[in-house]
Amino acid sequence: MGGSVKVLWAPWRMEYILSPKGKGCFICDAIEHPDEEETLVLHMAVGEGIVLLNRYPYNPGHILVAPMRHVANLGDLSPYERGHLMELLNLSIRVVWEVMNPEGFNVGMNLGKVAGAGLKDHLHLHLVPRWGGDTNFMPLLADVKVVPEHLKSTYGKLRRAFQKAIGG
Repeated sequence: MGGSVKVLWAPWRMEYILSPKGKGCFICDAIEHPDEEETLVLHMAVGEGIVLLNRYPYNPGHILVAPMRHVANLGDLSPYERGHLMELLNLSIRVVWEVMNPEGFNVGMNLGKVAGAGLKDHLHLHLVPRWGGDTNFMPLLADVKVVPEHLKSTYGKLRRAFQKAIGG
């Protein structure tokens, strides 16, 4: 490769690097304070579940869908709760598709710390919009992910779209 080393600044990562880990549940905090912008709540269906923007997204529009109850395993939810979790996931897909026009989605759960769960005690689904060419060499070479839109911009667009979708 030769030549000088190029520097890519990603100052937003310092918030995550320096933030305290393992203290409380950010999903439960969001449930307690859904109207505070910093919780990134997009939609909350009381008694059913919550949809929030991921603070450290893989791609713009990376959403978390979680039950209201603080449980770690899918089997700990009632059939009613599991059904509502899927309804919130479906609503989230519709809204993100309309607002961000992705070419597809990854949907998944990280169950347990070894599976990559950053929050292993409050079950949640990840909804990650995907576009052709949205991954590149940066994560491999520099341990950096380039996200092309500011989190607050994404939040504003999606929050308005959720409100419109549910008639609010």
